[in-house]
Amino acid sequence: MPQLTRTRAAVYLAFLVIIWGINWPLSKYALLYTPPLLFAGVRTLIGGVILVLVCLPRYKLLRLKQTWHTYLISSVLNIILYYGLQTVGLNYLPAGLFSALVFFQPVLLGLGSWLWLGESMFGMKMLGLVLGFLGVAAISSGGFTGPISTIGIWLAIGSAVSWALGTLYMKKTTGQVDALWVVALQILIGGLVLTGTGSAFESWSDIHWSLPFVVCLLFISIFVIALGWLVFFKLVGSGEASKVGSFTFLIPLISISCSVLFLGEKITLTLVAGLILILLSIVLVNSKPKALRSKKKLHTA
Repeated sequence: MPQLTRTRAAVYLAFLVIIWGINWPLSKYALLYTPPLLFAGVRTLIGGVILVLVCLPRYKLLRLKQTWHTYLISSVLNIILYYGLQTVGLNYLPAGLFSALVFFQPVLLGLGSWLWLGESMFGMKMLGLVLGFLGVAAISSGGFTGPISTIGIWLAIGSAVSWALGTLYMKKTTGQVDALWVVALQILIGGLVLTGTGSAFESWSDIHWSLPFVVCLLFISIFVIALGWLVFFKLVGSGEASKVGSFTFLIPLISISCSVLFLGEKITLTLVAGLILILLSIVLVNSKPKALRSKKKLHTA
């Protein structure tokens, strides 16, 4: 996949962290009108259908017989397990603790990128990933109150692991499948499975199809699911996965900031501390030690 220019990468990153950041309070609002599994399924299914319609003119690039397993594995890791474990797990843990555990993903992604993708790893980068996780834990600490469930902890960790493995798998298979089709089909497959699971365990009659819910559902389906995942994998495919992962630490920060602005929640010392840790994390992960910079200059000379 071709490299993005710095300007375009910055625009994509800004779009991604803002859209995925506001997704959390929007989803919390939408759950007032719908059961969780059906909501997870319907929003994903709509996003998948939209992307498939966009991809139809590229049908010759689908090559389903040769690459069906790539679409299926990507869907299981990035959509079915990630959203499924997340939706169920929120019933067992406070939201703050759960989100903090899920955003251990960039640390796992950094380690996996080093071990399996051959990306560079150095002390400051590892420190940056750990600081980012601590920053997320700090800003999420207000939601740590409540009963702690071992099942919930494992579901949160499972969600983080599946997202990390799915991202690594997508990076590893870049170039083997069409970039648009692999995102569209994994979301469509995941949406069908989650909707089917929701239909089996929940009731469609419990959904209140009010105008606020429909607007919220369509916004999440189009921008958070369809465009969000497309941009995320575009960034991962064109650069270092660990560097992209470091910026996702900003997502919980934006989520809580939106809650402060629109839901009347208060700015706390832990929020400020988390912001400082996350910003420091991004600087450390995206910086290169002198040895690596010198090595790069020798290769380009």
